[in-house]
Amino acid sequence: MKKSLIGAVIGMLVLSACGGPANNAADVTFAQSMVPHHEQALDMAKLVPSRSSDEKVRDLAARIEKAQGPEIAQMNEWLQQWGAEQHQSHEGHDMAGMMSDDDMARLEKATGQEFDRLWLDMMVKHHEGAVEMARTELAEGEDEGAKKLAQAIVDGQQKEIAEMKDLLKG
Repeated sequence: MKKSLIGAVIGMLVLSACGGPANNAADVTFAQSMVPHHEQALDMAKLVPSRSSDEKVRDLAARIEKAQGPEIAQMNEWLQQWGAEQHQSHEGHDMAGMMSDDDMARLEKATGQEFDRLWLDMMVKHHEGAVEMARTELAEGEDEGAKKLAQAIVDGQQKEIAEMKDLLKG
C-alpha cells in the first residue's frame, strides 16, 4: 500500500475510535428526502414574482427561498460526509406534502388571486409534509446537526403555515 492510503486508513480509524459525529439511517433518510422536498418548495417560490398579486405572498416566497436554499446545501454536505447518495431531483418522490406534476402544471398556469390561493393551499400542504419528516428525524435521528435543523424546520414552517392559513382566510 502507498503511504498516503495507509495514512488515510489510519486517519479514518482514529476518527471512528474518537466517536466522530454519530449519524444513523434516519439521518440519511431525512437529508435524502428533505433535499428534493425543499427543492420543490424553491420551484414553487420561484413562480411567485411573475404570478402573484399579493405583496404578502411575494414576501413569504422570498423568505422561503432564503431559508431553504442554505438548508439544501447543508444537507447535501452531510450526505457527502456520510458517504450517502444525493438525490438530484424531486421527480418520482412519494413524500408527504409533495406536489404532483399535475399540481405543479396547474400552479404554473395560474395568475393573480387564483395563483395566490392555489400557491398558499399547496404550500401549506408542502410545509405540513416537511414538518412531518422533521418530526420523524427528531424522534429517530442521531446526528445533532440534523436534529437541530429538523427542529428549526418544525418551528419555522409551523409559523409559516399559520401565516399562510391567515392569508387564505383574508
